[in-house]
Amino acid sequence: MKKIVILTGAGISAESGIQTFRDVDGLWEGHDVMEVASPMGWENNQKLVLDFYNKRRRQLLTVQPNAAHIALARLEEIFDVEIITQNIDDLHERAGSTKVTHLHGELLKVRSTFNENLVMDWKQDLKPGDFCEFNYQLRPHVVWFGEAVPMFEKAMEIVAEAEILIIIGTSMQVYPAAGLVDFAPNGIPVYFIDPKPNISEKGNLHIIAEKASVGVPKLVDDLNNSA
Repeated sequence: MKKIVILTGAGISAESGIQTFRDVDGLWEGHDVMEVASPMGWENNQKLVLDFYNKRRRQLLTVQPNAAHIALARLEEIFDVEIITQNIDDLHERAGSTKVTHLHGELLKVRSTFNENLVMDWKQDLKPGDFCEFNYQLRPHVVWFGEAVPMFEKAMEIVAEAEILIIIGTSMQVYPAAGLVDFAPNGIPVYFIDPKPNISEKGNLHIIAEKASVGVPKLVDDLNNSA
């Protein structure tokens, strides 16, 4: 089975109605990002941080995977597919993809502030006083600004095994995620799907200038038909 590695970002989930929460002025719902997505913000105002992620969690539970998510799941019928996503939603999994690595954590999970390996599923609001079994406050299972990306090394290893690389809904200009492309084997086909691509087609790089819900199903059909 040929191995396809897929890197996804906010663009693929935006079409399902997932809000990016980042305004043109860089604020997240009127907040400076460091207030709601950093260890310092957590120390300063836990309730504000919890409220911010509670809103995101509630919204996630109202949306559905779109045509792009569903098409990627179809690739597994013929290929060995691994998805590495910068998104913290579960839309890939709900669409049927079985091997998904979340670089930045998962919104529908929480973890202990005492032991970061103590992670549990969580779909309701998370409140001050919601404790782990060791009586420590639970926090969102997301990677905040200033924190290490624990899944990055695993993601590097996955990309290094790719025979085809597909990039969807991300500019791949924000590090450390942007550095993953450097670990792909030289010369493999790379497909970049974006309605307004910021790079040009050349060599083994193929540009599909479509939104994800249009471009991904087309590419999946082409790959499945040529397998």
